[in-house]
Amino acid sequence: MNLHQFRFVQEAARRNLNLTETAKALFTSQPGVSKAILELEEELGIDIFSRHGKRLRTITEPGKAVLKSIEIIMREVGNLKRIGEEYSKQDVGTLSIATTHTQARYVLPNPVAQLRRQYPQVHISLHQGSPDQVARMLLEESADIGLATESLSNYTDLVTLPCYDWQHVLVVPRAHALAQLERITLEDLAQEPLITYHPSFTGRTRIDRAFAQRQLQPKVVLEAIDSDVIKTYVRLGLGAGIVAEMAVRDDPPDSDLVWRPLGHTFGQNTTRIAFKRGAYLRNFVFSFAELLSDRLDRKLLQRAMSGDGDAYDL
Repeated sequence: MNLHQFRFVQEAARRNLNLTETAKALFTSQPGVSKAILELEEELGIDIFSRHGKRLRTITEPGKAVLKSIEIIMREVGNLKRIGEEYSKQDVGTLSIATTHTQARYVLPNPVAQLRRQYPQVHISLHQGSPDQVARMLLEESADIGLATESLSNYTDLVTLPCYDWQHVLVVPRAHALAQLERITLEDLAQEPLITYHPSFTGRTRIDRAFAQRQLQPKVVLEAIDSDVIKTYVRLGLGAGIVAEMAVRDDPPDSDLVWRPLGHTFGQNTTRIAFKRGAYLRNFVFSFAELLSDRLDRKLLQRAMSGDGDAYDL
C-alpha cells in the first residue's frame, strides 16, 4: 500500500464517489484511480466501496474504518511536510486564510499588513465563503486558519476558540426618523423595511431569533452577504440597514449615514478562530492569531490544539 492509493480513496469519498471528478481533482486518469483503489482493497482483503458495475455506489462499513485511518495518515503526512518546512525555512511559506466577506473586508486588513511586515517572505492567500464553506476548507486542508461568526463550533474535527465579540448596529440616512432615537427597540425595527445579511452570514440567526422570541415579524426587503452592499441600498432609500459594527467603525464623522448600537436588542456575537484538529501550526500561524486578538497567544493555542479547544472562553 502507498500514499497514492490513500489519496485516491480519500478524494473519491470527498467527491461523492465520482471517479471522473476524483481523477480531475488529482490530475490523473480514471482507470488509474480505479486500479489503485482495487489494488488497495485486494491488499487489505476487504471492499472499501460497494459497486454497481464499474461505478462506486456506497462506502462499506470496513471502508468507513479505513477512511478514518487514511484521514489520520494523510493529516500526519501533511504535518511532516509542514514540520520540514518550518525548520528548513523558518520565515517562508504560505498562510491560507478562510473567512467570510465581513472579516476579510473589515477585520483582516491590519493583521495581514502587520504579518507581512513581520514575515515578508510569507505569501498570504485569502479564501472567502460562507461559514460552512470556511469550515469545509479547513477540513479539506485548503486553509490553515478559519475565521467566522457562525457554524465553526459545530464541527467536532475543528478546534475553535473565541476571538472577539461584536454587536449589530442600525444604519440609516441622517434624515431618517430612527436616526433621532438613541435607543432602538425591536418594535421600532419591526415597523421598518429592513436590509440585512443572508441567514447564513454575520449573526443573522441572532437577529431572527430576537424577533421570534418577541413574536414580531421583521419586514426584510433585501438580503446580502456584503455590508457595503447593504449600506449602498440604505443610501438608495430601500430601508434601514442592520450590519456588523465593524462595517461602520471607520466611517467618517460626516458620513451621510448614521448608526445606532443594537447590542441591547440582539445581544453580542462572537467571532471564532478555527484550525483543523491535529494540524501542525507553523510559527507565522501563531503570530497571525496573536495579531487577530490580544486574547490569543501561542501557549493558549498549543493547549487548545492538544486538548479541547471549545473549553476556552474570552
